[in-house]
Amino acid sequence: MTTTKRSKGKARGAAAATLTESDLGRYARQLPLFGESGQEKLKRATVTIAGAGGLGSVSAAYLAVAGVGRLQIIDDDRVERSNLNRQILHWDRDLGKAKAVSFLEKLTQLNPTVEVVVSTQRISAENVAELVGESNAVVDALDNFQTRLILNRFAVGERIPFFHGGVYGFEGQVTTVLPGRSACLRCIFPEEHPVQAPPVLGATCAVIGGIQATEVVKYLTGVGTLLTNRLLIWDGIDGRVDEFAVERNPACPDCGQPGVNNPAGPSNELAAR
Repeated sequence: MTTTKRSKGKARGAAAATLTESDLGRYARQLPLFGESGQEKLKRATVTIAGAGGLGSVSAAYLAVAGVGRLQIIDDDRVERSNLNRQILHWDRDLGKAKAVSFLEKLTQLNPTVEVVVSTQRISAENVAELVGESNAVVDALDNFQTRLILNRFAVGERIPFFHGGVYGFEGQVTTVLPGRSACLRCIFPEEHPVQAPPVLGATCAVIGGIQATEVVKYLTGVGTLLTNRLLIWDGIDGRVDEFAVERNPACPDCGQPGVNNPAGPSNELAAR
């Protein structure tokens, strides 16, 4: 069974993106960072978060409170007790509930002005276009590398910025993909990784999911330098952040295709959530 649900949200369009007095009060502490014009860009944006787990909990929560106008959540799983050490939008009362529906309930409480649309379908090559659709950005908060690559291929083909994150124990990784301008996920990880359930510390999800949300806000508002062609590695054991340069692969089956090489820009084992 698949379902799609949404919060009441607000009307879409240019008028709806105008900041209200309530908005100015709610976002007063971040407006100095990118101004009212940046906040209006957030309000107009649609961001898809693929995965309603540990990374998704953090990135969705912070994008909601930042004022992204429309959040699309995709996850076909249900809440289990083993999720509760890291998937902070799921609580004991949610055991057995669809994760996407649990997200809908929490995110609308965090920020009632944000429209939240959720789907309990599993992402596949056949439905990814329908599920991701008109997104301005896609957050990869998945725990399945095969599905990550399906999402990566669609995002680069449609020129939708793609924000990857992954965690394993105390370690995590993040990169940002701008189609046609930077290395995509398959350029960095050309081989699929087996499905596994590795150990995960909740605080690692907080670090990586927070960076993903920051990257999305930076992209949408046009401030700062993005993590393109760079793979950031967080080592929580040693309290160290490292960075590795990555390059586009001209022969990449995803971003090396004709039409994706145009630099005009967009319109692994660390796979647990």
